[in-house]
Amino acid sequence: IEKFEKEAAELGKGSFKYAWVLDKLKAERERGITIDIALWKFETPRYYVTVIDAPGHRDFIKNMITGTSQADCAILIIAAGTGEFKAGISKDGQTREHALLAYTLG
Repeated sequence: IEKFEKEAAELGKGSFKYAWVLDKLKAERERGITIDIALWKFETPRYYVTVIDAPGHRDFIKNMITGTSQADCAILIIAAGTGEFKAGISKDGQTREHALLAYTLG
């Protein structure tokens, strides 16, 4: 994490240090958005787990569907900043669309 924290700070994106664990593409880091799916695998005593980080940006819905369709379950991370939640859950918002897509894919 220290490496990502340093790299993010150098680009003026200090708050993105955790996102950079899975956002590896240069374009993702420069733009501050996930573009393609990324996988992170780990094992517990009982389970093999694969975390799939899928894009949330409107321009990359196809990649989001690709990631979501591979999952057995989903956690939808939503923006809670002032105005962000309201925009996301609005009629044409991405939060609403992603929730519907995840539900549709099972």
